[in-house]
Amino acid sequence: MSKTQSAFRRILTKELALLAILLFFGLVLLPIAIWFVGKAVFGAYGGAGYMDFFGTLSGKIRSGDFVAWFLVLSPYLVWQIIRLTALGWRAVGKL
Repeated sequence: MSKTQSAFRRILTKELALLAILLFFGLVLLPIAIWFVGKAVFGAYGGAGYMDFFGTLSGKIRSGDFVAWFLVLSPYLVWQIIRLTALGWRAVGKL
């Protein structure tokens, strides 16, 4: 295996691990935080509690709802925006 292939595999492995971690965050921890904040701000959820909320959200994810997928992928998207912003600042700093 060449150096280029080895470097590519290392970067790909790192990115897939990052995606897996942030996807776990978006699928498990973010809905819990949203439910607790929503309950504190707006009161009780219209369903039967957190499991009903999570069931509704997971149903929307399975049906391909864009907003639900955006919610789940938002931690990874925010991380990528931060990385692109830092890359832009470095590029501007070299000018």
